[in-house]
Amino acid sequence: MKILTITAQKPHSTGSGFYLTEMVKGFATLGHEQAVLAGVYREDTVDFPTGTVFYPVYFKTEELPFPIAGMSDEMPYESTIYGQMNEDMLERFKASFASSIRKAAEEFRPDLVICHHLYLVTSIAREVLPECRVCGFCHNTDLRQMKKIPLEREYIRTQIPKLDAVYALHEEQKKEIMEIYPVEETKITVVGSGYNASVFHRLSQPEVSEEKNDKHSYRIIYVGKIAEKKGVESLVRSLQYLHMNTDELEVDLVGGTGNHEEYQRILRLAEESRYPVHLLGRLSQADLVASYNRSDLFVLASYSEGLPLTIIEAMACGCKVIVTDLPGIRPWVSANVENAPILYLEPPEMVNTDDPVSDSLEKFEKRLAQLIEESRKMPYQGVPDLSRISWENICRKVLCY
Repeated sequence: MKILTITAQKPHSTGSGFYLTEMVKGFATLGHEQAVLAGVYREDTVDFPTGTVFYPVYFKTEELPFPIAGMSDEMPYESTIYGQMNEDMLERFKASFASSIRKAAEEFRPDLVICHHLYLVTSIAREVLPECRVCGFCHNTDLRQMKKIPLEREYIRTQIPKLDAVYALHEEQKKEIMEIYPVEETKITVVGSGYNASVFHRLSQPEVSEEKNDKHSYRIIYVGKIAEKKGVESLVRSLQYLHMNTDELEVDLVGGTGNHEEYQRILRLAEESRYPVHLLGRLSQADLVASYNRSDLFVLASYSEGLPLTIIEAMACGCKVIVTDLPGIRPWVSANVENAPILYLEPPEMVNTDDPVSDSLEKFEKRLAQLIEESRKMPYQGVPDLSRISWENICRKVLCY
């Protein structure tokens, strides 16, 4: 089968981008011919399986003289916020992607088109490829955009129900999709998330002990955008409520910067913490796996998520996990991972989908500190059984629908 995958943004830099990339690898493992169309800068490089045809849509050019439009307000690279696009930007965006999608379809002649995010580019693909089988993946940020901004809302609501299939990360997200878009329930399939077991696993180096915290201070790791909405500020602030000695804890924050002001705020909080907090930037995959393996606890105190790949990767590398108890995550984990070493953190009170009420953050951060203390007492029981979770299984679900 010939599969064309489409995204409006960089394919290797965010959670949805990594999801896309791993699916392309999964389809390659299953023997399918592929092409990818994505928004990039001219200096960017892409890393797809050998033989994958790449159709770039270049931003910061004469045709698209503005940064890549990002599904989140803070992206780990220079970006444009959808809600701040003017009419000229919008028309250029639509025309450029429509032209590139038509070109890719004419040259590659796909049997299946897979679009990531139930949003503007997916709507354009559905409109300009009426004869093709086109499906769309929901990644949660698309639902947030539809709720928060009016940009092309009616156009998107008209096109998304015309998709041949829609893929949700979990059952709660499926319900939310049907609340926002008039999509027939029979078109929506829950596929979950995967992880690459050949990459994310326990290492055998001597420094990684079976009982990790017997050999060094308790190490916490966070992986993702260094941004306020990812709960990074709350994580660092929560450290002030811990009762550990200063030599008993270290924190590693791994990821690219989002909003510069937020990053500077987080940096100041890290410098003021009585515990060592290291901002490591983006790491290579090998270094990331090593960092997971050196860590005892992975914390994701995010205010909004779909189904975060990082909690799976962290467990595969032997970490305990604290994650915000957001819709859909706990039921999906329970159904796919027996005895998952996860503690769930009640989210703060929210407004506008993912904006926490300021007065509720102190309680949220104190509870996070309590869970960190509790996690330290949890016995390490090894890597849980993650055999039900794989990218190849997700790819098979897509092809069978």
